[in-house]
Amino acid sequence: MIDTHAHVNFSTFKDDADAVIQSALDKKIAIINVGSQISTSRRAVELAAKYPRVFAAIGLHPIQLQDEEVIEEGITFTTRKEEFNYSTYKELAKQKHVIAIGETGLDYYHIQERPEFKEIVEDQKKVFHQHIDLANEMKLPMIIHTRSGKNNSDAACIDILSELRKNKPKYGGVMHCYAGPPELIKDFVALDMYISFNGILTFDKTGLIEKILFSTPEDRILTETDCPYLTPAPYRGKRNEPAYVDFVVSKIAELKNREFAEIDLLTTRNAERLFHIALQ
Repeated sequence: MIDTHAHVNFSTFKDDADAVIQSALDKKIAIINVGSQISTSRRAVELAAKYPRVFAAIGLHPIQLQDEEVIEEGITFTTRKEEFNYSTYKELAKQKHVIAIGETGLDYYHIQERPEFKEIVEDQKKVFHQHIDLANEMKLPMIIHTRSGKNNSDAACIDILSELRKNKPKYGGVMHCYAGPPELIKDFVALDMYISFNGILTFDKTGLIEKILFSTPEDRILTETDCPYLTPAPYRGKRNEPAYVDFVVSKIAELKNREFAEIDLLTTRNAERLFHIALQ
C-alpha cells in the first residue's frame, strides 16, 4: 500500500513523527510527505532521507500566498505569506528523494468573501504555472490541490482544468482529494492526471466521491490520507495518519466488490507508474 499524500512533515506530528512513520512502515505502507511551503517541503525531504519507502513532494500551497487563520477539522493554524522562489524550490527538487512538485493549485475556500478575491486568484494561477514550469524542467509529476468556495463547489476545478490546458504538465500528475464534477474526470485523465481518494470515501453521505470513483479509470486510481486531516471511519474525530490508508483501500474494494489485495496491488502499481518508484 501507499499513502500518496501525507503531511507527517507538519507541526501536528512534531512530537511523534518517527513513531507515526514507523507504524505505517510496519504495515508495509509507503508514504509521500507533501510540502505546503518551503519549511514543510524541507522537512518532507529530511524525513524521506531518513526512511526507506518514504518520499517527498515539494511546493507552495495556494493558501500560503497570504496571511490567513485556518481551521481544518479542529486543527487551527496561521499561514504566513510566502513568495514562490523558483530557484530555491529548484535546488530542493534536486534532492534524491523528491519525486513530485506540489502541492499546488487553486483554493477559493478561505478567500471567497475577501474584496480582493480576483487579485488573489490571479496570484494563485501565476504561482500554479510556476510550479508547472518547475515540474517540467525537473521532469517530475505534479500534486494538484483544488478547493472551491462554499457558494460554488465547482469553480476551482473548472478553473484548474482551464489552466492545465494552457500549460500542460509533461510528466502527468494527480488531482489530490478531488471532489469536483465527476464528468470532468475524463478531461483530467486526457491531460495525464490520476485521481486520489482518501478517508472522505468512507464517510461521504452525498454519494459524490463514490461517483467520482466509478468515473475514474482503474489505472488512474490512487490512495491517500491527507493526514492529519480527513480521518477515515472508524477513527473520525481522531488525528489521521498514514497507517489508516488501508481503510481507503478497503472501502474501494468494498464498493467495487473486489478483493482487498487486488485493489492494494492496483493502486500501488498506479503510484509506481506515476511517481517512478519501485515498492514491490
